[in-house]
Parts: sequence; C-alpha cells; structure tokens
Amino acid sequence: MFALWHSLAAHLPFEWAQYAFMRQALLTLLLAAPIFALLGGLVVSHRMAFFSDVMGHAALTGLAIGTLLGLADPGWAMLPFAAILALGIVGLRRWSAASTDTILGLVMSFAVALGLVLLSRGGQFSKYSRYLVGDLLTITPGETMRLAALAVLVLGVWLLLYNRMFLTGLNRSLARSRGVPVWTLECVFATVIALVVTVSIPWVGLLVINSLLLLPAAAARNLARNTAGFAGWAVAASLVSSVAGLILSYRWNTATGATIVLVAMAIFLVTLPFRKR
Repeated sequence: MFALWHSLAAHLPFEWAQYAFMRQALLTLLLAAPIFALLGGLVVSHRMAFFSDVMGHAALTGLAIGTLLGLADPGWAMLPFAAILALGIVGLRRWSAASTDTILGLVMSFAVALGLVLLSRGGQFSKYSRYLVGDLLTITPGETMRLAALAVLVLGVWLLLYNRMFLTGLNRSLARSRGVPVWTLECVFATVIALVVTVSIPWVGLLVINSLLLLPAAAARNLARNTAGFAGWAVAASLVSSVAGLILSYRWNTATGATIVLVAMAIFLVTLPFRKR
C-alpha cells in the first residue's frame, strides 16, 4: 500500500512531493484529519474541550511509565494509561461531588506534575521534547499503520453511536428517558478520545493537540445548517488546514503541528461572519 501511495504521490507537480518523508506525512494527515474532525464535533457538542487537553498533557505520565518499564518505545505505555485515566475521570464525574472542570483540573495537575518528576530524573527530560512539539516529518510507516487502524475504530464508533452520543451531548436527561446508556457511552467516547490524542502526540505535540480537535469543529459550527453539514464542514476544514499547514511548514521550516493549528485558526476566523448571518 505504501509503495503504491509513494509511486502515485511522487507524480504530484510540487517540489515537496519529491521527498519520501513529505509523502508519508501527507498520507498520515489524510488519515488523521477526518478522525480529528469527526471526534472534534462530538467534543464540542459534549463541551469536553478541557477533557481532551487533559489527556494530551497527562500523556507525559504514560510516557514516564513506559520509560521506567524499560520499553524500547515508551509511547506504547501511553495507550493503556490514557484509557485507564479516561475511565477514571468519567467515574469521578459520576460519583464525585466536585464539578467537572474541578476534576479535570486536579487530574491534569497531578498527571503533569508526576510525569515531569519522573521524566526529569537525572536531567534526561530533553530527550522527550519531541512529545511537546511533535515531529510529523519523522513519522514511520508503522506509525501510519497504527493510525489507520485507529481511524477504522473511530469511524466504526462514529457510525454506530453518533446519534446517541449527539443526543447525550444535547440533553443527558432526555437521552436517559429515551433509554440511552449515558454513562456507558461516555466511557466509550472518553476512551476513544484518549487513544486518538495519545497516538497523535508524537507527531503533533501535546502543546497543540487539543487545537486540532477543536478548531475545525468550531469553524464547522459557523457554517453548518444541520448535523450532516456540521460533519462535512469539519472534515473539509480539517483536511484543508492539515495539508496547507504541512506545505507551509515545509516552506517556512517551522513545526508542522503548530503551523497546521495556525491555518485552522485562520479558517475559523474567516468563517465567523457566516455564523452571524
């Protein structure tokens, strides 16, 4: 599959398309952009923007655990840690008297502090700077395959559960009255967000990962007239900002993830007048 992609993409009439790392990065973005768009729409409707930010920053602790376990790729430890943490947050929201934003703030503070303490032992924190800013241009075919498998999972969850998740985001009481298992859905949704954020951090960076989820969805809300249009506009905004950001980062020699976020923010600002109309 990768050989066919590289063969076809190499014929694109652009200078950057002659480099294998740029073609690999482009393929990754074409897979990732719809994932972020579809999940971002549900994140916005569920008012869970802070949750995805918490998962991104808490990934430091998962990385630290993988390092302490001596894993060749400590990033693998971030996946189970993210899933467990997501379920823990949902449980605290259900059984704790504290407000949601208080719970998220406490969890993020603890997870980030613990991750920094563990990773900074011996002055080795600089080795993990890639996870802060990301490095899309070094992504490997294996990482792209991992993302492709996650894309299939996200699409399946979105197709099967979208209506019930959307109803839950609009009105939890109404969803319960219609027989929707609200807490089960929230556990599934939180786990999926955690996995997507964690898998994407090495090439996007935990400092900007949340923006890639929110900005295309926020732009789509300015343009959409219904839920189908919302999803379509979100995917379009995500694809345009991802591809444009990749090309601009190549020409400007800047961090790819951050450049994509700047383009996504520009798209959001352009769509604001349409929201008023």
